[in-house]
Amino acid sequence: MDFIRVPTQCTKLQTALHQMNILPCLRDSQKAIITPPSLMIATMGPTSSFSAWELVPCCPGTSLSLQRSIGCTNCRTALPREPRIFRVSVHVRVLSSLAILLVVFVVITVLVKVDTSSWTFSFFIITIICMVVLSGTATIFNSSIFGLAASFPMRNSQALISGGAMGGTISAVASLMDLAASNDVTNCALAFFLTADIFIAICIGLYLILPKLEYARYYMKPIQSSHVFSGGSFSEEEQSSSLLKLPPQIIRLTDPSLPPLCFMLKKTAVLGFCVIYVFFISIIIFPALSSNVESVNKSSGSLWTNKFFVPLTSFFLYNVADLCGRQIPAWIQVPGPKSKLLPTLVLLRTFFVPLFIFCNYQPRLHLDKVFFNSDVYPCVFISLLGFSNGYLSTLALIYGPRIMPKELAEATGVLMSFYLCLGLALGSACSALVVHLI
Repeated sequence: MDFIRVPTQCTKLQTALHQMNILPCLRDSQKAIITPPSLMIATMGPTSSFSAWELVPCCPGTSLSLQRSIGCTNCRTALPREPRIFRVSVHVRVLSSLAILLVVFVVITVLVKVDTSSWTFSFFIITIICMVVLSGTATIFNSSIFGLAASFPMRNSQALISGGAMGGTISAVASLMDLAASNDVTNCALAFFLTADIFIAICIGLYLILPKLEYARYYMKPIQSSHVFSGGSFSEEEQSSSLLKLPPQIIRLTDPSLPPLCFMLKKTAVLGFCVIYVFFISIIIFPALSSNVESVNKSSGSLWTNKFFVPLTSFFLYNVADLCGRQIPAWIQVPGPKSKLLPTLVLLRTFFVPLFIFCNYQPRLHLDKVFFNSDVYPCVFISLLGFSNGYLSTLALIYGPRIMPKELAEATGVLMSFYLCLGLALGSACSALVVHLI
C-alpha cells in the first residue's frame, strides 16, 4: 500500500479525500497514523516546516497529480522532480521594456533636429525599425503590466486601464493646444518627444519604488503553490469539493511558469471574445472612419468647421468618453462576468459601423447617400462609441483574472492583454476594407 503525506492543518482537504470514491481504502475503518516530527524527518527528510504530518493510506491507482494537489509536494520517493521552466520575471520584462522604449524615443528626439534631406531613404529605414521596436516592446510592456496588475485587487486593474485612456485624453488636449498656439512643426514635434522621454523616465523611477511599498509587496509576493484550483472557485471548501470535476492534467500543483493554457482559454472564452470584439469595432471606426467625417458646413470657412472639427469631434470627444467609460467600473460593475448581457451589449456595438458610414464621410466613391446630415450626429456617435468601448472593455479585462484562481491571475492578465492586441490587429486590418467600400 502506498502512503501520501498530508499536513495536519489541511483538515478540509482530508475530509474531501474521505468522500472520494477513487480512494476506497479510506472509506474502510482504517485510521490515519499521526507521526511525530522526528519520525517524519527520519523517513522523509527535513523538507517541511509543518509540526506534524499524517501518513494517509493511498490506493496505488491514485494519480500523482492528486497526490500533489493534497499537499505531498515534498515526498521524494513518490513524486519525481519536475523539470524547471525558464521564465523571465515580470520585473525584468517591465524594466527592460521601459529602458528600450526610452532609448528609442531618445533616438527619435535627437533626429527631430537633424537635417535628413540628404539621406531620406536611410531615415525612412531607421524610422521603420524604430516603429517595429517600439511596437514589440510596448506589447511586452503592456502584457507584463496587465499580468502584474491582475495580482492586485480589481480596483487597481481598473485604475491601470483608466490610465491608458488618460494618456489618450492628454494627447488629444495637447494636440488641440498645438493647433491653437504653435506654428512651428519641428518645435512641436520636439516638445512631444521630450514629453514622452520625461514620462518614460518617471515610469522607470516609480516602478523601482513600487516593490518598496508594503501594499505592493503584499500582492506581489509569490503565490504559495499549495492550493488546488478549480473552475473559478476561490474558497478552500469549493476547491476541495470540485477536485474531481477537473481533468487530471488540471488537478495539479499550480506552477506559474507553466500555466494550463487550454484551461485558461476555455474559462476566459466569453470574456476574451468580448475584449476582441469591442476593440475590433472601435478600431474599425476610430480613427479610420471618424477622422474622415467632415462638417456639413465646411464651406463656411470657420475654424470650427475646418481646423478644429476633426480634432474635437474625433479625437478629443472619443478619448474623454473612453476615459469616463473606463472610470465607471470603479463604482458600478454591471453586467457580471457570467451574464449573457455583456456579450449582447458587445455585439450591439456593430451598429456603430453603419452609423458612421452614413455620416458626412468624405470622400465617398460607392455610397453617395448621407443620412445624418448634421454635425451633432458624429459628436453623439463618437461619444457613445468611446463610452461603450471604455466601459465594456474594462469590465471584460478586469473580470478575466477574477474568475480564475489566484495562482493563475498573472497568466490570465497576460492572456487578456493578448485578446486586446488581437482585437486591435483585426480591427486595423478590416478598417481599410470598410473604407474602401464607402
